Amino acid sequence: MPRIAWLWIAAVVAAGCCGYAADSAPSNSFRFSIVGDRTGGAAPGVYERVLREVEALHPAFVINTGDTIEGGDDSRAEREWVALRPLWIHLALYFTPGNHDVFSEASRRIYEEQTKRPTSYSFDHEQSHFTVLDNSGSNELSESQMEFLRNDLDKNKGKSPKFIFFHRPFWIPYVMFKSGDFPLHQLARKYGVTGIINGHMHQFMYMKQDGITYMVVGSSGGSIARGQKVGQGFREGWFFQHVSAQVSGGTVKFTVKEIDSPAGPGHSFNAEDWDRVKRD
Repeated sequence: MPRIAWLWIAAVVAAGCCGYAADSAPSNSFRFSIVGDRTGGAAPGVYERVLREVEALHPAFVINTGDTIEGGDDSRAEREWVALRPLWIHLALYFTPGNHDVFSEASRRIYEEQTKRPTSYSFDHEQSHFTVLDNSGSNELSESQMEFLRNDLDKNKGKSPKFIFFHRPFWIPYVMFKSGDFPLHQLARKYGVTGIINGHMHQFMYMKQDGITYMVVGSSGGSIARGQKVGQGFREGWFFQHVSAQVSGGTVKFTVKEIDSPAGPGHSFNAEDWDRVKRD
């Protein structure tokens, strides 16, 4: 065969290989925002301030980490949801159930009616995948929730990056002491999960284990008095905040934003730099 023919075949094969690689790589380019707890002793006006800052960023969507309403009383729950609805009119908002949101069977039904989603669900944006779980009534994830997660991740193996949201961060003692010896971590590692994101603590935390980001988004309006009473503040993660996530291909960069004066001086930093930032 003439040399020119061999060169032509090689070029066709190379083009085919390159096309396959491009098709198989995640084609993501978007930003979403994460909002922490609003309740648990809500600070007046802070949640509203957070949402105004978030709206100004024009994210593709917003997802929260739970505890939107004060809750605790079935007779008031629906009114509390309805009263907040005008704040979200310009935002595509996904909810995570917190213990203030779901505290009884009646409140669960109200939550699902008001958020238009079940307490456990998943969704895609571009090539990214998001799984929302419910541990509103427990510090752990029940076996049924783990089974939901297992099935969901298995059906979405090809998506990247993948994120898991639920309210209570029971993983803290494991990851703090560099242990991956718990079922959630093993499942996340098996399916290439990028981030596991929670609320509940009202205190920012950021850790990594085996390449998986574990992050607690601090208060977006819920009381931070627990930390302040013992003399803690920004360096310990006690500040009003929201998080902006920039997804590019299969990677994500989390930027933490402290809300501006008078509630705070408005620090902004890459979440991966948290250990350095809190020492400065």
